[in-house]
Amino acid sequence: MSPLLSLFLFSLFAFVAQAQVPANQTFKFVNEGEFGPYIVEYDGNYRMLSVFSSPFQLAFYNTTPNAFTLALRMGLTRSESLFRWVWEANRGNPVGENATLAFGEDGNLVLADADGRVAWQTNTANKGVVGFKLLPTGNMVLYDSKGNFVWQSFDHPTDTLLVGQSLRPGTINKLVSRVSETENKDGPYSLVMEPKGIFLYYKSNNSPKSILYSQLFTIEKGSLDHVTLNVAPDTDEGYAYDISLEYQVANSSSGGNAILARPKYNSTLTFLRLGIDGNVKLYTYYDKVDWRAWEVTFTLFDRDNSIWETECQLPERCGNFGLCEDSQCVACPSSKGLFGWSKACEPEKLTSCAANSFHYYKVEGVDHFMSKYTRGTAIKETDCGKKCTSDCKCLGYFYNKDTSRCWIAYDLKTLTKVANSTHVAYIKTPNE
Repeated sequence: MSPLLSLFLFSLFAFVAQAQVPANQTFKFVNEGEFGPYIVEYDGNYRMLSVFSSPFQLAFYNTTPNAFTLALRMGLTRSESLFRWVWEANRGNPVGENATLAFGEDGNLVLADADGRVAWQTNTANKGVVGFKLLPTGNMVLYDSKGNFVWQSFDHPTDTLLVGQSLRPGTINKLVSRVSETENKDGPYSLVMEPKGIFLYYKSNNSPKSILYSQLFTIEKGSLDHVTLNVAPDTDEGYAYDISLEYQVANSSSGGNAILARPKYNSTLTFLRLGIDGNVKLYTYYDKVDWRAWEVTFTLFDRDNSIWETECQLPERCGNFGLCEDSQCVACPSSKGLFGWSKACEPEKLTSCAANSFHYYKVEGVDHFMSKYTRGTAIKETDCGKKCTSDCKCLGYFYNKDTSRCWIAYDLKTLTKVANSTHVAYIKTPNE
């Protein structure tokens, strides 16, 4: 063997040896023992792990028996305030009792059931990882010998964005809501960074595609490179802090920010959440107080301050069906007129897709939640009706007579009362 080849092989072996995680840095946690005593988000049970960086801590939690999620908690016990979950590893793929979280010498972080089934992993085996750390920002990182991040939790958001965390084109471009407090899987709402802004979508099983129902901000020129949640004092004295979405335009030095809130205290411990109901809120944690440490510092759909949106723009504000006005559900439309609204309000069931099995009833002065941010189709009112009649999944159509625009509705959900009576809805109802 030549000296040069021997040197190369020795160097390669030395590099691989150096790239291993030291034995004293590896760990294995088992999901077992007593549950914690404090109140946590979604009213779950939890077991804390010894991975901690104030005010963040890793934990197993569940909302239904024997279905645990590995998650990151935000909040401290001394504040006697709710613990909130700001990152989750295995949403929609829970593990059971005695599941393990293991970080081995190969640099892979693995969540597995007691029977060995792998529920989640970082896929970082033999990729140069030498250590694991939970940073004070809430970012969990696997790093190499030079301190570079091989993997980070900030690249894998669920429904939450922490300060310093970004959305980028590709796989890290959206947040997805949780389906309910008791069921931890993807819900129907998504917050998506697209080239021209941040947009909100609603998706149901009946809709062929997601429906745009709101936006946080848009840009006119260029395409977004990334959007980051940022908090910074707006004066040297720090009397107030600006909480904003900072953005950078791709291949350009230009950028900007959308200021969402301005609390009069240090708001560094803030996160943005896409909620179960499709609302977007900022939650700020102030660790200097010993109770009520959380404050909602921004609400996109707000019944008391509708600078951004009213609650009527939320697709499911009135459940399966209802007429909304001033953020309140005020009526249940039917073929016999408007009745008092309740959670039981639903569209009348169709018995067949055949055109001779149903007719339409008309509701004047209403918009569908998709009307505000989508242009609809420029066709005649009669053609709009024909389009819905021929589509079995269409539950009704909406027409603006002043603009000759048509919207086909595969979900009715929340209708918004408007002053313009030329905005009309036609809802399918079965023939008696």
